[in-house]
Amino acid sequence: MTHMTVRDILAATGGRMLCGDENVGLSHISIDSRNMKGEDLFVPLIGEKVDAHRFIEKAFETGAVATLTSRHEAKTDVHPWINVADTRQALQAIGAYYRNRLTLPLVGITGSVGKTTTREMVAAALAPSLRVYRTPGNSNSQVGVPITLSEISPEDEIGVLELGMSMPGEMTRIARIARVDMAVVTNIGVAHIEQLGSQENICREKLHIQDGMKDGGILILNGDDPILREKKAKDGCRTIYYGTGANAAYRAEEIRSDGGYAAFTAVCEGKRVPVQLRVMGRYMILNALAALAVADLNGVSLTAAAKGLEDFSGFAGRQQIFQANGMTVIDDSYNASPVSMKAGVDVLCSVPCSGRRIAVLADMLELGPQAADYHYEVGTALAGKPVDVLFTFGDFAAEIGRGAREGGSPCQCRHFHDLEELGDALSAWLCPGDAILFKGSNSMHLGSLVARLRE
Repeated sequence: MTHMTVRDILAATGGRMLCGDENVGLSHISIDSRNMKGEDLFVPLIGEKVDAHRFIEKAFETGAVATLTSRHEAKTDVHPWINVADTRQALQAIGAYYRNRLTLPLVGITGSVGKTTTREMVAAALAPSLRVYRTPGNSNSQVGVPITLSEISPEDEIGVLELGMSMPGEMTRIARIARVDMAVVTNIGVAHIEQLGSQENICREKLHIQDGMKDGGILILNGDDPILREKKAKDGCRTIYYGTGANAAYRAEEIRSDGGYAAFTAVCEGKRVPVQLRVMGRYMILNALAALAVADLNGVSLTAAAKGLEDFSGFAGRQQIFQANGMTVIDDSYNASPVSMKAGVDVLCSVPCSGRRIAVLADMLELGPQAADYHYEVGTALAGKPVDVLFTFGDFAAEIGRGAREGGSPCQCRHFHDLEELGDALSAWLCPGDAILFKGSNSMHLGSLVARLRE
């Protein structure tokens, strides 16, 4: 935060000063008493299991200079204590207050699959010409977005924000805080269908990213997505499509593979620019097109943006490819949906390999009552793929193995319910020359097996 004081927090939240000096300056917001950057406002959130009010004193010891509280009506201290009705709502009010001070353009990224990768690719495409601030990590929630906004500095020239949601109404709350000028929707899948009921409901919620967008805003949609290609921006805003079809203003042609990495020609209004990616998977082309569209619409030349994309090589847990003991490891363990799991298998099948191709696939969560069917569908998609061995882990993932067998895949299938047993089996099976994919929901902890291979 820049030029923020306790007085501003009082104005933003309507809170009541319990003690301390309202002129105290603030530079950051923290919700974790163990993680302070200096001159922090501590916001103690009340969770299902832990009430962070118990850590207020610890927060002051580690660098906080002020705190919110909804548990205290009076206090005597040298530090400012600000009483609010609800600390979570107060945090969101602070985010909206700070957003009012920002003059740089903000780009919002949402979608069922590929939000984070697209965010990073957008930032890479903008970077040749603009100083970019982007959402750190996965801070894309009702808590994360206000904190992300507060970290934007006067030196930043554009912000790229990831906006996530899992429940009805959540996107509206986040979008009204962020009030983005431009929004990208990557696709409509089945992630969070357990909470939202249908893909059409998911789409409706995702399009609420426009809530708070002013007239003249731009909605950038994946024109290859069967649901999104039928959607339009709200009144007063523009719609732009990207993809491989005739409806795409930013279109990929001459698609090819170069050593497993996607390459294509980007076409826009008669301009043709060659693009070479350093991340694997044909689906990355759509992420790259979204990035090129955002860059072009913000004054970055397509040629410069394409050069920026060449510098993007992915990040931990998402399509990271490395060598370990003569094996090629594809670490895509951070998250999973049916679409992204099939795409991960395609990447496994495309990498150079002198040994066996081995897929380690774990449960995909939050898929609702049809979860078993979605896992079975992934298994049947293995038919005709050059996958030699399939290891599955988790209750639902057993359906991937059943789908593979009944779908006609010749791969060997082994199923595990214990992560340690899976790790031991992999240690015994893997040989130099093998290529191995790890893919599953983050809470299945396949990343720990990847870490063992790295070590």
